[in-house]
Amino acid sequence: MPNSPSSVQGVPENSPAWNEIRAVVFDAVATVIFPNPSITEVYGDVAERHGGSRKPVPQLQAAFRHAYAIQEQIDQAAQWQTSEERERQRWWEIVSHSLDDVADPQAAFADLFGHYSRGAAWRVPDGTAELLERLHQRGFRLAMASNYDSRLQRVMSELPELARLRDNLIISSLVGWRKPAIGFFEAVQQRLQIPAHQILFVGDDLQNDVLGAQAAGFQAVWLQPKGDPNGQVQTIRQLAELEPILSGSDPLGMQILQ
Repeated sequence: MPNSPSSVQGVPENSPAWNEIRAVVFDAVATVIFPNPSITEVYGDVAERHGGSRKPVPQLQAAFRHAYAIQEQIDQAAQWQTSEERERQRWWEIVSHSLDDVADPQAAFADLFGHYSRGAAWRVPDGTAELLERLHQRGFRLAMASNYDSRLQRVMSELPELARLRDNLIISSLVGWRKPAIGFFEAVQQRLQIPAHQILFVGDDLQNDVLGAQAAGFQAVWLQPKGDPNGQVQTIRQLAELEPILSGSDPLGMQILQ
């Protein structure tokens, strides 16, 4: 049974801010889509197909995380500006570092880059489609906003469970900013044409999704199965817990009054 509003970690019951929410925006990866099979399994398969070795999972994870962290530092130094070209370059660097013994690095990269452009590479958690439909029926504007590139458009077109998010799809490479840049969240607000404080951002990344959204004036919820150990941010352990949080919101009524 879903938690009541007062039992969702960090969320005060009957908070006026939550009662004013008119739009709910979801991050993509690790929020509503998850790699399936796992990243390590896919990378291992690609390595073997292109003459490399299938590294032990801990070794591959360490290489991936190290390369990913370096690219995050580069993007931060650039004030989180991005583009289609930059996103492709960042993934080339991550893949070439992670799969450093393949015979044809370009072919291995093309294989992986293409794989994650397909809906079949991703899993949508059970109950997500039904949750989105209920929120839509209540009158909430729904959107997806992600640090990704134009491949996400195809991914979304091939995942019918997320059809309610397709009309408002904000992608970092196409707006020129990655989360947590204010410019990214300004693009979200511009797309929705709703005051920032009436937009709820939901994501799994504390810095990018939660603190970034709050800095832009949004409400935010951290999707964290383990909960927030400090109880400092609004936290849910599963997406179904959004509904109790939003129980006091009346987006259709507010739209009529404004």
